[in-house]
Amino acid sequence: MDLFEYQARDMFAAHSVPVLAGIVAHTPEGAREAAARIGGVTVVKAQVKTGGRGKAGGIRIAATPEEARAAAEEILGMDIKGHTVEKVMVAQGADIAQEYYFSLLLDRANRSYLAMCSTEGGVDIERLAADRPEALARVEVDPLTGVDEATARRIVEAAGFPAEVGEKVIPVLQKLYEVYREEDATLVEVNPLVLTEAGEIIALDAKITLDDNAAFRHGNRAALSAAAGHLDPLEQKAREKHLKYVTLEGSIGVIGNGAGLVMSTLDVVAAAGRRHGGQKPANFLDIGGGASAETMTDSLEIVLGDEQVKSVFVNVFGGITACDDVARGIIGALEELGDTATKPLVVRLDGNNVDEGRRILAEYDHPLVTGVWNMDEAADKAAELAAAVD
Repeated sequence: MDLFEYQARDMFAAHSVPVLAGIVAHTPEGAREAAARIGGVTVVKAQVKTGGRGKAGGIRIAATPEEARAAAEEILGMDIKGHTVEKVMVAQGADIAQEYYFSLLLDRANRSYLAMCSTEGGVDIERLAADRPEALARVEVDPLTGVDEATARRIVEAAGFPAEVGEKVIPVLQKLYEVYREEDATLVEVNPLVLTEAGEIIALDAKITLDDNAAFRHGNRAALSAAAGHLDPLEQKAREKHLKYVTLEGSIGVIGNGAGLVMSTLDVVAAAGRRHGGQKPANFLDIGGGASAETMTDSLEIVLGDEQVKSVFVNVFGGITACDDVARGIIGALEELGDTATKPLVVRLDGNNVDEGRRILAEYDHPLVTGVWNMDEAADKAAELAAAVD
């Protein structure tokens, strides 16, 4: 479960992570009252579970309560990457001297935790990691010891903090690990973690992902889930259609049958995307054992409804459901969607009754559909088509 920033900020505060005052508002007048209560310069921040709020105009500085009201009026109702802003957080302003980055996440591949830290925060960390990887320190964290003082010291040294600042950062990293451990999180991220002009270290932003499998250990999960909306709109729609769907942050929609195949597809799409300008998978969507016209229509409608999707890769291995049924499902979906289907589809079929499935698609000859029967080549084609939209 991804938390809204204000929920993560409150969780930080509960574990003594240094944060600034923040009040949630659902109306412009509520924002004005919150700013008046906090006093001084405030920041009005859209509360949506996606990145890019600042670039979209969802974060505004307000010098007065009236400016906070005006900012909230513009932000509330705004659409940010498919997320409608229904509330804002009015946060206390800060005199920032330096901005840093820190995150702690579950490293499944190495069966440990991974801390990432940089003295260059407040930026697109993915771009920093790609363009200047040396600026982002990566430190493995032993789950048995966590981020104790020695590990925190290793992290700040690897990131290149000045000694005096590093000593102030160390206890904050330990507190952030406490949040990670005690709340059963899979991600704790702060961007930026700041040094103020007064010499204080403050978590100016907060991002937390909680492990749903540990919900039974926490009495507050139901309330958090209800307030957070838990799922983003596309995930909620998929759940209503009995589809297994997870939103990612890429440009290539992925539809497959079976969790193992879909996971493999994400890997080959990510690898192909690196050859085509850094394209990435936009989602995980497992249609399960059925691929009827209705299932394919629901799947394509959800994936195509994601504004970040530029191409779609349908990767199906026919087993219980034969490939000719899948092909008919794709045709039925495209006919039902009509003009709303505008993005190219790359289809790879293999397995039970594959020759008939391929024949049906070839005979249909839809301009949006490209059949590629090798999985790696199909992923490469989907990445190429997505890159061509840029």
